[in-house]
Amino acid sequence: METNHVITTNSRFLYGLATHHRLKSKGMKTLLRNARILSLEKDFSIQEGDVLVEYGAIKKIAPKIKEKGVDETIDCRGGLLLPGFKNAHTHSAMTFARSYSDDLPLREWLFDKIFPLEALLRPEDQYYLSRLAILEYLTSGITACFDMYYNPLEMARAAKEMGFKAVLLGTVTKDRESVAEMVESYHEINDGNPLVSYQLGYHAEYTCSEEILEELSKASHKLRCPIYTHTSETYGEYEGCKERHHGLSPVEYAESLGLLDYGGGGFHGVAFSKEDIEIYRKHGCSLVTCPGSNAKLASGIAPLTDVLKAGVNLAIGTDGPGSNNGLDFFYEMRLASVLQKLRLMDPTAMKGTDVLYAATVGGSIAMGLLDACYVKEGQRADLVLIDLDRPNMRPLNDIANNLVYSGGKDDVRMTMVEGKVLYLDGKFNVGCPLEEIVSKAEEVTSRLKSEYESSHR
Repeated sequence: METNHVITTNSRFLYGLATHHRLKSKGMKTLLRNARILSLEKDFSIQEGDVLVEYGAIKKIAPKIKEKGVDETIDCRGGLLLPGFKNAHTHSAMTFARSYSDDLPLREWLFDKIFPLEALLRPEDQYYLSRLAILEYLTSGITACFDMYYNPLEMARAAKEMGFKAVLLGTVTKDRESVAEMVESYHEINDGNPLVSYQLGYHAEYTCSEEILEELSKASHKLRCPIYTHTSETYGEYEGCKERHHGLSPVEYAESLGLLDYGGGGFHGVAFSKEDIEIYRKHGCSLVTCPGSNAKLASGIAPLTDVLKAGVNLAIGTDGPGSNNGLDFFYEMRLASVLQKLRLMDPTAMKGTDVLYAATVGGSIAMGLLDACYVKEGQRADLVLIDLDRPNMRPLNDIANNLVYSGGKDDVRMTMVEGKVLYLDGKFNVGCPLEEIVSKAEEVTSRLKSEYESSHR
């Protein structure tokens, strides 16, 4: 299958931003030997060979590499080396809400549980809570996340310290954050660090006033940058927007305000019409599907096959741990495929390879990480190594499809970000003991629960 996806103007802007003044690593050389390499640049073919990583980038790919001065050699043992998964929509700090707000409809979950708990968060809480999420991302082969949450400097601190890659996203509402604060964060965080960048966003149409969105549109035009948001997550949201705005859907309303003029994208897209999809195609926007969260909240199933057919870039996200509840990309990939088959009652719909592309390259495009799309010389070394000797990965009939339909987190041997191995054979290399990260997140969560329960007696 050919992967002929168009890089949009928005993506080119983000690519320039992400690579501007790129900070080099310490110059460490890592040699990955004996790998099955799935580049994903042109198709889903696999080659065998070695990969040399230096200065955080892929320097050389060849059947056999002889290199002097290598600092670290990892025997891939015939495992599958491919671009890291990109979690294109999440709320990392919401680890505090995992299994504390289950089995509720979206609106009740959000307004009765999540918003009141979030009001109790201190900025530094998000640092501790986000570190726990990063650990979970690494075990799932995720090398970057598109993190939508308040106080982005806290997630930026966690990502930098742990060596993880995060594109941070503003989330203005009528009650939290402001456009001025987001513009300030935009300038402060986009300083050329290869691990973190920042984009403008708003929580959703139904949590923002038109005045806020008009101000946001002006900021986007001044900065010439994209905007992202939750959109059309439920049919109730979709119909409510049409009632509030003279028959316009959330996507049509966003377009009317100029919020899509520099591209960007939306998360969920469950209630996406053909007109919405065409608007996204016209503006070079990406749709990020979150099938696990949408299924758990009974929000619906997004029309992903229609999105792909129209040529809109598709990416995948876990959503936050408060609504999913796991941050497992194998679960998301499998659901993204099988729910489309069920929606259309067609077993040929949404091939596994389409999903794998969305989980890797599609996510890179949506997040503007165009230098981390492929296993290719010159691309950043954001890679995942899959153990193909595990029983569920055998026999090797169709490795790419099997990764989607049979793969699991236990198959991840290594997760590498910017040429640094952060996770290998069950052990973390993130500059902080696992026990400390877990205990601090537990401590914050216990305090939040105590304060929440005291105020709701």
